[in-house]
Amino acid sequence: MIRQVISGSLVPLLAALSHLPAAAQTIPVDDSYTVSRRLAANGAEHPEFRLPVLTMVEGQQMLFDRLYKTIGERELHSDIFLPPATAKLGQAIVLVHGGGWHAGNKSNFYAMASLLAQRGYVVVLPEFRLALEAGYPAGLLDVNDAIRWTMAQAGEFGIDPARIAIGGESSGGQMASLLAYTGGSALFSSGPDDAPRVNALIDIDGVIDFTVPLALANENRNDATPAARWLGGSWEQAPDRWREASAATHVGHRSPPTLIISGEQDRFTAGMEKVLPVLDAHGIPNRHVHFADQPHAFWLFEPYASQIVADIDGFLRSIAPAPEPRP
Repeated sequence: MIRQVISGSLVPLLAALSHLPAAAQTIPVDDSYTVSRRLAANGAEHPEFRLPVLTMVEGQQMLFDRLYKTIGERELHSDIFLPPATAKLGQAIVLVHGGGWHAGNKSNFYAMASLLAQRGYVVVLPEFRLALEAGYPAGLLDVNDAIRWTMAQAGEFGIDPARIAIGGESSGGQMASLLAYTGGSALFSSGPDDAPRVNALIDIDGVIDFTVPLALANENRNDATPAARWLGGSWEQAPDRWREASAATHVGHRSPPTLIISGEQDRFTAGMEKVLPVLDAHGIPNRHVHFADQPHAFWLFEPYASQIVADIDGFLRSIAPAPEPRP
């Protein structure tokens, strides 16, 4: 499948693509969300930022581009980070990359995934359809199918299929939150079954409610914002879709334990103030970790990637079932 990197106006390209046979269509790609661009934008004000280095420990494995779904001629793949056999905890984490719903790549999570694998977690990084290829809810259907696929590989990966968490950063955090809180419903299920349930949510700077004033002030400035383009219209044009796409709309007594990690700009976790009291009311474990004075995408760099991995590890271990007593 040919990939077309987008620069300049999308209109001529997309118009041309509409007249091509489905099997011959290119997949438009926006490469504007990269680690190097985020470093260029924030490095001067944050000299402590360091590009992470991917290192492996003995027994650790990485499985590249494992096919998890086909849509006609389109293939979707996941990269999987496996821990050493002696370190496995039986817990998997599906991590959804960010990029404003229209950019980004699963490789954005490589450094964090490797560190999590070294702590015993199986980490699955799926690609999914972005807004230039297919708008809401296509990518959500894809990620839920990636969760189903992970469950089906439980024996190969050495995990408990009931212990699969979902996490994400930025727009990926928004998607992860929405999928976590709609698990068990048919809302984002592409098959005959209900959407899969996860055992935990990790939202790194992802919007939780599009409809609160703070989110609307930033995500609904016009009908060309990333959120509006993904959702197919502004708040005024598609209010029901904006509500449906808000994780806070769906939080309730069956929601999973939740870890929210935020930086300096509250707008990226808008709606958190609505969700945490509901989780508390139902006795659902939750934790908020705040990194003061850190810009959006700080998690892409050291020393913060390692700190976030420690926070995720601590939270997941705190909700893990107690080991069965030995006979």
